[in-house]
Amino acid sequence: MSVSKSDIINTISKNFPNLYKKDIIKFFDIFLVEVTKALSNGERVELRDVMMFESRVQKKRISLNPRTLEKIETPEKKSILFKCSKEWKKKLNEKK
Repeated sequence: MSVSKSDIINTISKNFPNLYKKDIIKFFDIFLVEVTKALSNGERVELRDVMMFESRVQKKRISLNPRTLEKIETPEKKSILFKCSKEWKKKLNEKK
């Protein structure tokens, strides 16, 4: 099961009926933009006791095409490392 942005916003609005839905949407959009900006600047995003995002740079390298065994130069690129807290891992692995 996947969770969409609208599912998260609906859940928040049900749990906090005193907040307007449009304000929740604005907050969520601002949150995502700020996380994206921080990761693109090479910063680490950490939500204490919940999760951590970090951008890592993969150096450029020479790789092989498996079909033709031709050498190809792979450019430098960024990837995102995600880690969840020990508490969340424990909750995820609990048997019901």
